[in-house]
Amino acid sequence: MDQTRIQDRSGAGEPGLAELNERPPSHETRIKGGVATPTAHDSGIKHVTGAARYTDDELELPGTLQVFIAMSARAHARITRLDLAAVKGAPGVAVVLTAADIPGQNDYSPVFGDDPIFPALEGEAAVVQYVGQPLFAVAAETELQARAAAKLAAVEYQDLPAAISIDEAIAHADEAGEDLLPAYEMRLGDAEAALESAQMRAKGRVEVGGQDHFYLEGQIAYAVPQEDGDIFVRSSTQHPSEVQHNVAKMLGVPDHAVTVELRRMGGGFGGKESQPALFAAVAALAATKTGRPAKCRLDRDDDMEMTGKRHETRINYDLGFAADGTIIAADFEQVVRCGYSRDLSAAIADRAMFHADNAYDLKAARILSRRLKTHTVSNTAFRGFGGPQGMVGIERAMDEIAFLTGLDPLDVRKRNFYPAIGEEPAATPYHMKVTDSVIAEIVEALEASSDYRVRREAVQAFNAKSPILKKGLALTPVKFGISFTTTHLNQAGALVHVYKDGSVHLNHGGTEMGQGLFVKVAQVVAEEFQIDLARVKITATTTAKVPNTSATAASSGSDLNGMAALNAARTIKDRLIGFASERYHVPPEQVVFQANRVLIGNMEKRFSDLVGEAYLARISLSSTGFYATPEIEYDREKASGRPFYYFAYGAACSEVVIDTLTGEYRLLRADILHDVGKSLNPAIDMGQIEGGFMQGVGWLTTEELWWNDKGRLMTHAPSTYKIPTANDRPDDFRIAIWEKGENRAETVYRSKAVGEPPFMLAISVFSALTDALIAAGEGRAFPRLDAPATPERVLKAVEDVRGG
Repeated sequence: MDQTRIQDRSGAGEPGLAELNERPPSHETRIKGGVATPTAHDSGIKHVTGAARYTDDELELPGTLQVFIAMSARAHARITRLDLAAVKGAPGVAVVLTAADIPGQNDYSPVFGDDPIFPALEGEAAVVQYVGQPLFAVAAETELQARAAAKLAAVEYQDLPAAISIDEAIAHADEAGEDLLPAYEMRLGDAEAALESAQMRAKGRVEVGGQDHFYLEGQIAYAVPQEDGDIFVRSSTQHPSEVQHNVAKMLGVPDHAVTVELRRMGGGFGGKESQPALFAAVAALAATKTGRPAKCRLDRDDDMEMTGKRHETRINYDLGFAADGTIIAADFEQVVRCGYSRDLSAAIADRAMFHADNAYDLKAARILSRRLKTHTVSNTAFRGFGGPQGMVGIERAMDEIAFLTGLDPLDVRKRNFYPAIGEEPAATPYHMKVTDSVIAEIVEALEASSDYRVRREAVQAFNAKSPILKKGLALTPVKFGISFTTTHLNQAGALVHVYKDGSVHLNHGGTEMGQGLFVKVAQVVAEEFQIDLARVKITATTTAKVPNTSATAASSGSDLNGMAALNAARTIKDRLIGFASERYHVPPEQVVFQANRVLIGNMEKRFSDLVGEAYLARISLSSTGFYATPEIEYDREKASGRPFYYFAYGAACSEVVIDTLTGEYRLLRADILHDVGKSLNPAIDMGQIEGGFMQGVGWLTTEELWWNDKGRLMTHAPSTYKIPTANDRPDDFRIAIWEKGENRAETVYRSKAVGEPPFMLAISVFSALTDALIAAGEGRAFPRLDAPATPERVLKAVEDVRGG
């Protein structure tokens, strides 16, 4: 589908409800903006015109205080003195907050209770564990006053041993005899014996760097005190219920005393899943202590130093295979850099293991994961949630197998795919049968549409004639499991009101971070009622309407919230059918909803008219909806089960050129074919595929996090941290949704998740760089290349393969 041809179908310019109600019933056969319609993002025009209102755009109440959080200057140290007298006396300061001011629990962690809001000031707990850790907070009339006051603090430290790098973390863990989290292992068959019997072996290591979320809207929270000790919080968060719970826990009040609301985020990518609870807690504490509204808003530098990243991972691989490239067995060791606390690292590291196989049938496998502590910011959720790191390991090994056998890398990959639908299913390393694999069919289609074989020959011909510039080409697959691997999180709620004029109010537990979740769920409701999308009102997410929600994460937003909203709408629809059937004496099956009207036997009514009649008859026009993903379970002790409801598939073919004199390179062309099942909204899905791919390209090529030996993050601003720009997008960029896609699992309208899976398509770029480097060394050596593959790393790899 050509993105430039996707029209704005958001409903702008549609007639008002009163005008619609005055018209005779329409005989159009299709509603405007229903499911499968390529409809524009509901806030798209607002985004580009600046009219979209984010947390910082909401009007501040009179007397609002501005909060600044002072940060630790040491990576690991005991606080021997913290004198805040001068801070408290500074101009404009209303309150200075420390751990002693917290009435409830001094913790904002999502799971393990090891993320203090502020360090204690006395005893063994008076320790900081990373540069950037909050020490105290200042609430003042202006942000400048708060910042100036914080500089007046007298802080003294006693340095303690610090582990900054993975090597230091391993040494510290080995010396202490324990890792931050216990090691974990998955096994399928007897991998050791199979490796020993293998005809050929590929052993290697790849380092996969972290990544900053670099959302356009930074972390922010605004807290307003209410009567009876309640607190209202606006938070830029993917997880309102967790923010609610952590604020309540910190204040020592029940969850019902805290309401968390947001309309939209300016990006999240996982960075606003567990991390926002800190800033909401600090703002709520300031508001509670002073009785005044308080806003805590981070600038870019502070945000990057204070908040978690994607987990850096070291992967050691050992694969045994036959001369034709068929894998006999695989052994992976994943060493994960977690940061100072556990955060979500257990589940993230688990998912890296779940995706160590990617799309390949590993007959025997052993996957070992170590989760290590470093005295750096606690790493957290990021798009893919560990899955991308696991996939890089197996794709790197695939490239090496191809090099050792002399086979085309695509042929090696195709030889090892999971069996297709209808064939005898194979098991993953966690013993889940893969029964829905379409990866071979997708790859075959992309191989043809991208002219892979012809271009492979053209690349080889170019390299033979070009001594300085070298091209590389790679086609890589993606198989990504969809569901939270923590089973209880696979649930969602929704609330739907139908007003007596036929307009609809929709609320659910999902959050909108630019990904188009809201418009997709609204389309589902519009489709169920058979009314135009313009008649469905999308409203802010709030814990006051839908409680106990899961984070908008794990690519499950549409799956979970779409089904919950569908169930709510269907309940109301069934009531309307029952009412019409009884009133007009027709069987229920003769009450049929069509485009903005309802057929009742031989009679036709506008939807709004039937709703009005139902209201007068005292029929409830409001309903909650709930959905829990079925058929999933995982026994972590046995490392066995079905953690995913289904898999999403895709493939990408990327072509690059490198300059062997400088290490610079360009992504020349990218072809993508991606499976989204039956798309709820092709326009939104196309945007997610393109955006996910480019964010993945940034992770694997330009986005380098670097801490100095003192634990200070030196890449903490756009001047030093390089996200992809428009110029990094390939000039030739071809994206298509797989037309044959259909989810075999019973999801909402047989759609598939699209938030995270396209991210891993960018591994094709990393493999293409490897291919170009092999050419640079004239095929004599397999290059050592870590991610991000910056020009410096590429140049070093060129020198290595040329024996320099």
